[in-house]
Amino acid sequence: MMQTKNAQRWVDRIIIGIMAVLGVFMVLPFAWLFSMSFRAPGEAYKMPPSFLPPNLDFRNYSAVLHSSVPFLQIYWNSLMVAVVVTLGQLITCTLAAFAFARLKFPGRDSIFFVFLVGLMFPAQVTIIPIYLGFAKVGLLNHPIGLALMYLTSSFGIFLVRQFMQSQPKALEEAALMDGAGYFKIFYRISLPQLRPALSALGIITFTQTWNYYFQARVLLEPHEAMTLPIAMDLLRGYMATGNLSVVMAAMSMAVLPVILIFLLAQKLVIEGVTMSGIKS
Repeated sequence: MMQTKNAQRWVDRIIIGIMAVLGVFMVLPFAWLFSMSFRAPGEAYKMPPSFLPPNLDFRNYSAVLHSSVPFLQIYWNSLMVAVVVTLGQLITCTLAAFAFARLKFPGRDSIFFVFLVGLMFPAQVTIIPIYLGFAKVGLLNHPIGLALMYLTSSFGIFLVRQFMQSQPKALEEAALMDGAGYFKIFYRISLPQLRPALSALGIITFTQTWNYYFQARVLLEPHEAMTLPIAMDLLRGYMATGNLSVVMAAMSMAVLPVILIFLLAQKLVIEGVTMSGIKS
């Protein structure tokens, strides 16, 4: 018995060591990104490269803010789009998931299957009809139009539904027998139990929306209406002739909100994704 415990401890230590090494390799690109953002332009291509900058040069950040690209306006556009999409999906996906998980109506499973089929189609398949529709209603070159495209998602409905399937139904059935309506059951009983799933969905949605490139490139043309991934492209310049240190400074500011949000709620993300795969 003692030998078995010792063997298990060594296995755990080996696994922890491997995960630590992999974690270091995952953090290195971000550390290099921030390191490059503080280098002078002449040191960006220095060979052999040094990991730590010899001096902290904040002029790259100033250059981003004073460039021809309206970075602060673009930053606000990305933040607005990400927040609107995240809130929209938290509301619509949660309500739809409750309907698919708890209500019985004709064609429920067939409709849910159609939602799942929609996950297989990339954005490039639907962008043309969306572009033509937005042109008709005047939503082209408006960041809010990009947000309206993704106020709900098949993935979000699937994630929350699977989580609800793992939750016990006893309280909801008791409330229904006591005369409570479905909306009251959803708001008072089901919703408080969905915190891990909603946290996971919110962070995944925010991160995905923050990084939209193809959709923003097609639907947003003026610099004032663009989002951060397009701003990175503009700062990089034609044939990557832009200042590398300035681009890295812009990227450092762009990735910071996503990193902070994930660090603050990573446990809830892991819990939500894990429990969404459990069926009662």
